[in-house]
Amino acid sequence: MPHADESTTRPSFPARAVVTAGMPYGNKGLHFGHIGGVFVPADFYARFLRDRIGAENVVFVSGTDCYGSPIMEGYRKKVADEGFAGTIVDYVSANHAAQKAALDAYGISLDLYAGSGLEPAKPFHARLSAEWISRLYDQGVLAKRATKQFYDAEAGQFLNGRQVVGRCPVRGCKSEKAYADECDLGHQFDPADLIAPVSQLTGTTPELRPVDNWYFDLPRYQESLEALMDEWDVDPQVRPVVTKTVRESLATPVIYVKNEARAAFDEVAPRLPAHELHEAEGAQTSFTVAFSGWEERDRARDLLDEAGIRFRTGKCLLPFRITGNIEWGVPAPDLAGTTGLTVWCWPESLWAPISFVETVLATSAAGRYSSADWHDWWCADDSQVFQFIGQDNIYFYCVAQPAMWEAMGWGLRQCTPVANYHILFMNKKASSSGAIKPPMASELLDHYTAEQLRMHWLSLGLGQKAVSFAPKPYDTSVSRKGKNGEPDLLVRDDPRVVDPALKESAFLTNIFNRLARSCFYGAANACGGRLPAQEPAEEVVVGCREAMLAFERSMHDLDFTRALSGVEDFARGANKRWDAASKAAKGDDEAYVAALADAFCALRCITLLLHPAVPEGCERICEHFAFGPETFFSWEHAFSTPSELARMAGEEPGDHAIVPLPPRFDFFERHESQSGR
Repeated sequence: MPHADESTTRPSFPARAVVTAGMPYGNKGLHFGHIGGVFVPADFYARFLRDRIGAENVVFVSGTDCYGSPIMEGYRKKVADEGFAGTIVDYVSANHAAQKAALDAYGISLDLYAGSGLEPAKPFHARLSAEWISRLYDQGVLAKRATKQFYDAEAGQFLNGRQVVGRCPVRGCKSEKAYADECDLGHQFDPADLIAPVSQLTGTTPELRPVDNWYFDLPRYQESLEALMDEWDVDPQVRPVVTKTVRESLATPVIYVKNEARAAFDEVAPRLPAHELHEAEGAQTSFTVAFSGWEERDRARDLLDEAGIRFRTGKCLLPFRITGNIEWGVPAPDLAGTTGLTVWCWPESLWAPISFVETVLATSAAGRYSSADWHDWWCADDSQVFQFIGQDNIYFYCVAQPAMWEAMGWGLRQCTPVANYHILFMNKKASSSGAIKPPMASELLDHYTAEQLRMHWLSLGLGQKAVSFAPKPYDTSVSRKGKNGEPDLLVRDDPRVVDPALKESAFLTNIFNRLARSCFYGAANACGGRLPAQEPAEEVVVGCREAMLAFERSMHDLDFTRALSGVEDFARGANKRWDAASKAAKGDDEAYVAALADAFCALRCITLLLHPAVPEGCERICEHFAFGPETFFSWEHAFSTPSELARMAGEEPGDHAIVPLPPRFDFFERHESQSGR
């Protein structure tokens, strides 16, 4: 049991928790980045919380982002290029099913993987969307703006966001692809600023024509967001990449003008709104013009456009578009004479987790969760929402969302963002819409088990930096140049090269497997197929407790790499202790059983801690312990030894029968393709 003073040093966890994972678009399956960079870390934490605070107090949701221009464009191409005869709902449903199958294959334990436009979540999401927008309107934070949208004169239609491609106008952006009002790195801009736009339908340069839409007054919340960043700076659960990225968007509105255009700028300057001019310094090729607000900057932009002066804009808070003019979207309520609008897919994807939680609570059996009211999960002081996202989505979830949460006036608690850097492929950023195509998540299972990949991805440390995923079967780099006309030997074919994706799973298949087998085979031979009757040594019990407390602290801080490395170090130490003690006990039955008692105690500790990471293998170990998983994996009993678990079940340890282990049994298996490695 824990020491008395541990109650003051152990971290606290919420009474209820929602875990969300970023929503994939409904126009494709899931590649490894979706699974490894977002869903596996989210699942790891959701599973830990279920063990730590009780499964009835955790809701883990995500779903397919069914609406928006990416889906419309994907459907259009599917029909045009492949002769697809189904509806757009059929198209999204098929992709949703493929995504769900991939998640299931990796053991992602979602309470609901929904679809924003699919049953059963569709009516909940549509109702919440209408209520949400009406509420923002009533709060006075929506404004109708006549903005310009791209129009393809040759095709005779307005273009959705993904049907226009150009270069990102945000200074310093390295995006390889920008769409109508956002680039693939998440920067927001006015469509008029897109550089060299091209229609994806006809290849022509589209026109800009005015349309009316509703915009959320995001700049109003500048001070609130700055205060939130100050809080997050000292919050161990919020990673530095979040506040660093958000603060880039809280900058003063500026325009950058090339030095060679200085004379032309000086002629226009007297007509510009009030501004400050900052001369170029050092080797800078542009000078900076700063304004008090985005509206002043945009008026200046129009004047510079009229004068033919080229410029680029910097990041700042801009009104956040809420509605759009495309047909495939959640219907927006009619407000102040506007009709027929739909909700832009990004805003509705921010509140979709709320509607998904509503769906879960409304469609689950009575008593399944500790509360059936979604407010208890999203608004209560003792609740917390953990949102797992990629760094590309920080703007939406950590800028637009916190401001909207405040504006709604519903008492929504600010979510805890868990942002990961990019998971690279062979040291390069891969994207299904880019030049470097990542392998699909389902394809990787032709070479690895799901638990091998889960362990590898969790150990990459994506919370600190972008890391490359370099699976050997996909590595076509040259390992050795061919001689005398022989072909080059590729890394994927070179038996001398160790697969970096198997580094962490070697611990599972060797160290962890070995300790578990030693315990169960040893007990079968020395204890008549029962737990050792002896108690584990006090130093072993203390070591287990310290390992669990260290793991708990790391998990509270969302430092998954530190959590897992600590367990691995502990397991290696336990395995060495068993080796030494079992060898020293040869011929001494009592000493051998004592060594077994120590090993069983360590094994239970390791299995509990690794359960969220590699649940399938750990649950097999639990089955052979012959304890109920609801007790074995519960942190209410985390500090109980196997002997104490047996007594809780009304047995003495020496009477508790374990489940016999078949010969040469593996709790953690290698993939069949790895038999020769």
